[in-house]
Amino acid sequence: MECLGMSRVTIEDGHVTEVTEPIVKRCPLFEKYRGIQTLDEDSVKANIEYRIGAFGMCTERRETTMRDFLSFGVSETLSTGLRDGVLDAVVLAADGCGTCVVTDPDVVQGLGGRISGIRETEPIPAVVEAVGAGNMLDPETAPIDMVAGADKAFAMGYGTVAVTTASMRDVEAIRARHGDRAVIALVHTTGISEEDAKEAFELCDVITACASKHLREVAKSTDGVLIAGKAVPVYGVTDIGKRLMSRRLEIAGKEPWDPTQGEDPPSPLI
Repeated sequence: MECLGMSRVTIEDGHVTEVTEPIVKRCPLFEKYRGIQTLDEDSVKANIEYRIGAFGMCTERRETTMRDFLSFGVSETLSTGLRDGVLDAVVLAADGCGTCVVTDPDVVQGLGGRISGIRETEPIPAVVEAVGAGNMLDPETAPIDMVAGADKAFAMGYGTVAVTTASMRDVEAIRARHGDRAVIALVHTTGISEEDAKEAFELCDVITACASKHLREVAKSTDGVLIAGKAVPVYGVTDIGKRLMSRRLEIAGKEPWDPTQGEDPPSPLI
């Protein structure tokens, strides 16, 4: 995975075997929820070991369901969309299953709400059972391919499908293939280029700011964007994106964020 400030973390047989120095040194969300003041190799490793111990991330002990954790994270937002009937299915990637099609809101949250930036994985029987082998791209290898995941979901007959991806090339392909039937959530955006940030607001429905300086700049100059959160904002861009984000704000009892009120971003912004 790439996580906690863009550190690259490798987990093998339930043990952390590699941690690289994170690029982002402070994340206000990890500071608030986990008390991590500074992101470095030691704090990243400790957090990943906590996840392995607490819910079995990347192991056969993996817990696959969870209720809401953040007020308006992407997994919470898409889970709510499923519960409300706004979405028919969610395509996501997670440890133990790779890209999969999910219709259970608690599984969307249980898988997507506990990881970030998954790059490579292999099948974990407990996760395969929870997701269903028929809902994975390949239960034997658990590949990650969000375009193929979107294709699969629509081929299965689902009408409105949300797809999470960290790649603007995926966004372009999914939008070209499936039009407005796809609800695209761009995630793990730290380091996105200025050009891609501008295109994201043209093609995506929901966008997470992560530690991206360019997304924050484009959001402030784009009319009609609904902004949730001042630390790591999530943007509702299209009508359905704003509908999903508004619902999460309603549940959390919060109002959209006004950029003139100040912010508390990660540091440094990339």
